[in-house]
Amino acid sequence: MSESKFYHFTSTGLFYGIKTAEEAIAALHEGGYIWLNYFKPGKDELYSLVDTMGIHPLSVEDCFDTSQVPKIEHFPNNTFILFNAYNYTGKLLYIDEVDFFVGKNFLITVSGINSENRSPLKNVEKIIENDPALGKGGPAFLTHVVLDYVVDQKFQAFEALEDEIEESEDEVVDNPAGFKPAELIRLRKYLVNLRKSLFHEREILVKISRMDCPFIPEKAIFHYRDIYDHLAKFFELTETYREIVTSLMELYTSLLNNLMTKVSNETNASVRQLTLIATIFMPLTLLASIGGMSEWTMMTGPSNWKIAYPIFLLGMAIIGVINYYLIRRLEKGKRRNKE
Repeated sequence: MSESKFYHFTSTGLFYGIKTAEEAIAALHEGGYIWLNYFKPGKDELYSLVDTMGIHPLSVEDCFDTSQVPKIEHFPNNTFILFNAYNYTGKLLYIDEVDFFVGKNFLITVSGINSENRSPLKNVEKIIENDPALGKGGPAFLTHVVLDYVVDQKFQAFEALEDEIEESEDEVVDNPAGFKPAELIRLRKYLVNLRKSLFHEREILVKISRMDCPFIPEKAIFHYRDIYDHLAKFFELTETYREIVTSLMELYTSLLNNLMTKVSNETNASVRQLTLIATIFMPLTLLASIGGMSEWTMMTGPSNWKIAYPIFLLGMAIIGVINYYLIRRLEKGKRRNKE
């Protein structure tokens, strides 16, 4: 069952739903204006508006092209606005397209194309139902309501990103060795995509605020300036978050280098100790190898081994002590020279 909904706003401000788009278009003969809110429409549905509503075919193609950036284009009987809605779920950022066709007596919104199970304009009509006066001003004021709803939903994505950045900051400081830098790379990629989207969306609101859109009257401009303020705030947040992520990457690199330096110093200390031991025992090993071949016994005579070998061992101990203090003295001299 299609989730597309169609409404007719009478000249007296009455707001009611209509079953099909054809019936809504026919209701224009009674005056007022209509709102065709399409959700996951087929190409045939939108291309039928080319003849009935004067929608340009290129705008219909843009609705199905997910590589488009936010933009605003003017045509003889309508203005086409391509906007983005954000959804942040399960540490994944989704940027969905929402399209607006604003005319003199109609508003057409298109959403849900290539959005999987997400619905960028879910329950937006309840805002009008709770306050019917919002729709009395015409399609321009209704466009503001829907556009403001899309922008407000962006705040949830920014809150989720902020929470993740704070978690990454805590993990970098508490456990740099176990932290995964891919998390920061992922966050930075998301922020770059958000910045690109918000940059173009701000330009759209700038053009509307300086009255470049013929279907948005001057009395509605003040409402759109409020949307511009929200987008400017989100753009600044994006820049701030990017700087924080960059600083976290530098901090992570610095802490990791400190850990590696610490490990390297510990390794050097161990090698230095082993070198000290080896240096002390090198001459002793030489003497022991000679004594082990009975050379000492041959030199002192077999009958003197009880005196000769203790003297030999004592001599080895004295040589070892002398080597130890000699090496320590050389190390202290090197340290003084460095200082």
